[in-house]
Amino acid sequence: MAAAAAGAGGRAGQLKSSGLRHGWTTGACATAATKAAYTALLTGEFPDPVVITLPKGQQPAFALAAEELDAGVRAMAAVVKDAGDDPDVTHGALIRSTVRAGEPGAGVVFRAGPGVGTVTKAGLPLPVGEPAINPVPRQMIRDAVAEVADEHGASGDVVVEISVDHGEEIARSTWNPRLGILGGLSILGTTGIVVPYSCSAWIDSIRRGVDVARAAGRTHVAGCTGSTSEKVAVAVHGLPEDALLDMGDFAGAVLKYLKRHPVPRLTIAGGFAKLSKLAAGHLDLHSARSQVDKGYLAGLARQGGADESLVAAVAAANTGLEAVQLCRAAGVPLGDLVAQAARATALGVLLGSPVAVDVICIDRAGTIVGRAEPLGP
Repeated sequence: MAAAAAGAGGRAGQLKSSGLRHGWTTGACATAATKAAYTALLTGEFPDPVVITLPKGQQPAFALAAEELDAGVRAMAAVVKDAGDDPDVTHGALIRSTVRAGEPGAGVVFRAGPGVGTVTKAGLPLPVGEPAINPVPRQMIRDAVAEVADEHGASGDVVVEISVDHGEEIARSTWNPRLGILGGLSILGTTGIVVPYSCSAWIDSIRRGVDVARAAGRTHVAGCTGSTSEKVAVAVHGLPEDALLDMGDFAGAVLKYLKRHPVPRLTIAGGFAKLSKLAAGHLDLHSARSQVDKGYLAGLARQGGADESLVAAVAAANTGLEAVQLCRAAGVPLGDLVAQAARATALGVLLGSPVAVDVICIDRAGTIVGRAEPLGP
């Protein structure tokens, strides 16, 4: 335990202890390519490497893999995605950004180029018809455009077209077609950094995180599925960094280790869709190994007072997010019911260990959509 006490806690500590190399999201790569392309459009020169600022302030540099300039008309820059030690299907993909001058006052207008999908169904964090460039990458790109515009006295009114070489083919290995994102990949990421979850080393890092928290005398830890849920757990409970467990998809790893090495209080925080899988009894929340069961959600909605038309709508929903939105609009507490069921699954794994569990479900924006208060043996 003394060795664990000397280690760092939280996400950074887990990544360091895992020995794994982090990578960059498609959103970070698209941002770097856009910044380089817009700079070249204004100055005639591509910065290489190009440095961007991520949402948490890190400033990585990206080498350019390709560049094209039609002076005064368009500029294209491309970055190869490096996913680090994560087995990401987009590792090695070429992310391109083509920037053109836009209409005065229009700001940044996004376009889906070849290999980037378009949203065709409701229930996603983007309207139908929009390029599948998620909200955080969009903001990162807007910030990079604004930075370049300020530096060179430009308006920042541009059309940004993001494309991915062979993206439509790669997307067949993802859930995009089932979600109604057609024509290619999504441009994703909330931190700009890919944390390598999918291996035994990351599970071991979760265990080391518990050890560090116990050695520091923490009586309350939070297992979070990602950076957004981590922020919510900190905001709600005021937890220090060494009480935060970046569990990713490995809810079972957190629960099984805490059963043997208990801490009095555990908060489980995560996206509604992932925690609906825990509610249904899945301990591995990765999309390749468990899916959101809309029929299960429909049954919970019925228990919560939904009429049969709403039950049918939940069963037919495109995503878990759409299901919870439908129920919230009708005053049915589906989020709370999922949180309570997830808590029950967790307590079942803990099997009477002296750990009280509460659950927080959030949407993609970090808004709490469901809570289950602490309950223990």
